[in-house]
Amino acid sequence: MPGQRRRGTGPAARHGSTSTSGKTRNKAGQTGRGVLGRTGRVGQIKALRAAQQAAAGSRAGKRAQTTAARRAVADARRKAATGGSRLGKRENGRGRLLGGAARKARAARDAAIAKNRAKRDAKTGATVAAQRAAVRKAPARKAARKALRRSAARFHGRRLLAALLALPIGLLGCLTTPIGRKFGIPWLMYPGRRLYRRLVRTAAEQRAERDEATRKDLREQESAADAEAAKDGSQGPGQGVERAAVEVPTSTPPEVSEGEHVSGFQFEEAASEMEQAANSYEPENAMEILAMVEGLPAALTSVANVMKTLAERSDSEFPLEKEIADGFNDIFGALMSAVAVAEDMGPLFRQVHAQDIARHEDPRNGPDAEKGWNV
Repeated sequence: MPGQRRRGTGPAARHGSTSTSGKTRNKAGQTGRGVLGRTGRVGQIKALRAAQQAAAGSRAGKRAQTTAARRAVADARRKAATGGSRLGKRENGRGRLLGGAARKARAARDAAIAKNRAKRDAKTGATVAAQRAAVRKAPARKAARKALRRSAARFHGRRLLAALLALPIGLLGCLTTPIGRKFGIPWLMYPGRRLYRRLVRTAAEQRAERDEATRKDLREQESAADAEAAKDGSQGPGQGVERAAVEVPTSTPPEVSEGEHVSGFQFEEAASEMEQAANSYEPENAMEILAMVEGLPAALTSVANVMKTLAERSDSEFPLEKEIADGFNDIFGALMSAVAVAEDMGPLFRQVHAQDIARHEDPRNGPDAEKGWNV
């Protein structure tokens, strides 16, 4: 990316950038308070990112979040582009004539997009389900392969033993076979060959029985694994609301005076404090703004995780209907789409301000000399 080059010599001034090595020097004109303030903010950003990684969840959940965020961004951009074209048509006086056709075209386009997404989700779900089934059945299949290999080794060992037993009798048959052929006595003819075939036939039948029993056990174990997975399968928010079998008598709830807080979670107060902080925010330089922009995805993910937690607890703990959990889940998806947009802000900031960032991260002849271009 532009603005990421480094020099091996010369004092590099790195003000508030998240890519610094932590060895910030106090320059002339800098106060200890400013350095500590920037270091504290960078520490907060790192803490948010660590919390995001710790609460990331399963790979399936992250994949679903990423897919929903990308689709929400695509829908928002498409709607914005369609809104702009409608505005131009209205200004030209043709909006009323083409409004119905445009609405039908948009509806057909949205239906095609939804159908394509559903087909893609079904294909992805089938692939993931097949891979999970393979992982779930892997121990049983491994044990079955080992049993089949043991059965085959036992069969070949018995065939070798049959050959060793039939060898001396076959040598004796070299004398008895002509006699049996001359006098018409069948049991004197080829005694070694008949003994070998009988022993090998018996070993093959026993091997087939063992293999069939092994395959039957494998099918039973795979069916049991599938049944257990179907029984323990997790349900989405809003699908697990449980009802009591009988009506539960309720007691009179305690009276709560107006304005009294009965819980330690006041989301509106934290949001109000953030709004006031944004109104009174006065950055010392633009590099501090860059650090704030690059920390936006982690901050918005934390806010989205609040809605995710509320959706899960509304579904499993709180006495609420499933529509409430669905509402929290929708808010979570909208916030994750905002996270997807915020992830593009950092690279965009570095791209459009590449020269300004280079003056801070890689000054020519030191920061004091670089100040000569300030206007």
